[in-house]
Amino acid sequence: MASSEEDTSNDGDMPPTAAAVAVGAHLLGFSDEILLHILSHVPSTDLVLNVRRTCRKLAVLCLDKSLTHTVLLQKDYEASEDKVKQLVKEIGREIQQLNMAGCYWLSGATIEHVARCRSLVKVNLSGCHLTSLRLSKMLSALQHLRSLAIDVSPGFDAGQLSGECKATLSRVRELKQTLYTPSYGVVPCCTSLEKLLLYFEILDRTREGAILSGQLMVGQSNVPHYQNLRVFYARLAPGYINQEVVRLYLAVLSDRTPENLHAFLISVPGSFAESGATKNLLDSMARNVALDALQLPKSWLNGSSLLQHMKFNNPFYFSFSRCTLSGGHLIQRVIDGAKELRSLASLNLSGCVHCLSPDSLLRKAEDDIDSGILETLVASCRNLRHLNLSAAHHHSSEGPGRHLCQLLARLRHLRSLSLPVCSVADSAPRSDRVPAMHAVPRGFGKKVRIGVQSCPNPFSGQAGPQPSSVFWSLLKNVPFLERLELIGSNFSSAMPRNEPAIRNSLPPCSRAQNVGDSEVAAIGQLAFLRHLTLAQLPSILTGSGLVSIGLQCQQLQSLSLANLGMMGKVVYMSALSDMLKHCKRLKDLRLEQPYFSANAQFFQALSQCSALQRLCLVSRSGTLQPEAVLAFMARCLHVVVCHMFTGESLATCKSLQQSLLRRCHGLCGLCGLCAPLQHPTDPPTPRDCVTVFPGRAARAERCHLPSAPRGPDQCHPGRPHGAPG
Repeated sequence: MASSEEDTSNDGDMPPTAAAVAVGAHLLGFSDEILLHILSHVPSTDLVLNVRRTCRKLAVLCLDKSLTHTVLLQKDYEASEDKVKQLVKEIGREIQQLNMAGCYWLSGATIEHVARCRSLVKVNLSGCHLTSLRLSKMLSALQHLRSLAIDVSPGFDAGQLSGECKATLSRVRELKQTLYTPSYGVVPCCTSLEKLLLYFEILDRTREGAILSGQLMVGQSNVPHYQNLRVFYARLAPGYINQEVVRLYLAVLSDRTPENLHAFLISVPGSFAESGATKNLLDSMARNVALDALQLPKSWLNGSSLLQHMKFNNPFYFSFSRCTLSGGHLIQRVIDGAKELRSLASLNLSGCVHCLSPDSLLRKAEDDIDSGILETLVASCRNLRHLNLSAAHHHSSEGPGRHLCQLLARLRHLRSLSLPVCSVADSAPRSDRVPAMHAVPRGFGKKVRIGVQSCPNPFSGQAGPQPSSVFWSLLKNVPFLERLELIGSNFSSAMPRNEPAIRNSLPPCSRAQNVGDSEVAAIGQLAFLRHLTLAQLPSILTGSGLVSIGLQCQQLQSLSLANLGMMGKVVYMSALSDMLKHCKRLKDLRLEQPYFSANAQFFQALSQCSALQRLCLVSRSGTLQPEAVLAFMARCLHVVVCHMFTGESLATCKSLQQSLLRRCHGLCGLCGLCAPLQHPTDPPTPRDCVTVFPGRAARAERCHLPSAPRGPDQCHPGRPHGAPG
């Protein structure tokens, strides 16, 4: 055998291989621009407290203004109180934008250190613990602040704000305020507001059972300054109290509509009756302003001629969720007779069952859409990036080029898309979908099972995408799609986020029976996909399409699966386990499936998702193995939200929580809940589902579940590009 010296000498005359070059190249040999780009993906706490101490060059680069100008601590669950304090001490004077949204584990005393960042222009403290006095002390030191996000919790008193604090607030131009109690918060102090985002999360009753009322706001400063307002956005959680309080905010707007208002959006679950003040407001808006973004409660639009009189400038966002808007009205009043709207980036038509038909009064759910209306819409809004057509039956008629998927394929700029399952089915069932009902025994050979394909699958057990399907062609033409939602028209979650739970859900649409594993496998074409929701697909036989997604969609970060296949049996467990082994970047997982068995096999596969942070399991009559859960939590130290609602007994759930409390230790934030799901109408809302494991969380409140499949009352999947909030 030749010696290693001989090998080296013989290879000396050969050109260096790529591996040798890679080994010889040192990270610090890259240019500063490349290194700065790499360092921009490192969490700020690691960057300043660890990486900076490795060598002199990195010590200089880590303090570059491009890296210290903006600090993101949101969802940095390993940012302990000591790390945050040290970070502010090291680079506090350089920070101009600070995002601490959702840092619920940090104490108020730690949040108070933000006052040392004297150059702050923008700060987000949503979800952080702040009293009125602490907020006053902190804002008094931030004289350059122009953008603020805070929570207003019970006990907030604007009278405790100092003169210096109010002076800072008077210069704030953007305010995001989440209300957990009836209050105007700091809005009356913000006399220069241009952008106001309001989130109403007020419960109808206090913890003691007392009924809340908007009359608690009487006596507070009730003169919000809206004269410079350009963007008004309000999102309401369910409950009459939230509607009562938002009316008080709108009352000021109805007296004098800001001349520069160009975005007016109100997101309300369910019905929201129109009042005299809101009618005056809408009439004033129709006369005096030209909007670029509009979203109103369905009761304000249904049966009114508001859209006919409303003026639009360069609209970029429209939401008509659950409105009885016909296709004819959509073309005439919104698109202005097929006028080209290149500026429109986001369109939400979820729940608009008549939006693709010429007449809303005569159409039935099973009727085919008018492809001419959709074709006009696509031609006029060719730059759409976000489109929501969910929660409706959009059936395509037969004919070349008339299918909904074929028309949507022309929208090459799409980044997020939400469709009902029945809309992606071929107009006529394909030959490969027809079960072998007429199969007969072949002589004396092996009999062919009825309903099972007689030929082996060339994809070795995986359902391969069918190039002949219209859904496959659609996804091929929108390769940069980042968010996809495929939700059954009749789907209702057992634990919806912003709607009451429905006891008896409707059966799937008949055309949804033509959408199965091969269509799911077609999603694997989307190499840039980050968020995926699949709900109420009854024809899933094995779930083999999920494996294709796991193998090819390597950017996937959020996955929500609900009611796939037959309801009485989980048919895709094996495929899901194989899929999870490849999802190395998955952070959020939500499973809603009756009779789901969260066993050792499932948690063993899930533990290979090394980036997983949030898990939610909702399973009526489902089971779980406590030992498997404990082993999973011991291996996956990054998990900070673990909510499981199954058919297990209350004693089993409490025992599991106590075991986790004793064993889990080391990270900053963990919010968990194990509870029996007695009935779809019984489980508490996500805002109430909070149980803290102190081993990982110093303090935790209102840690939301991973997203349920969104209802039509919510804004377009994800945050619409260009939309407030």
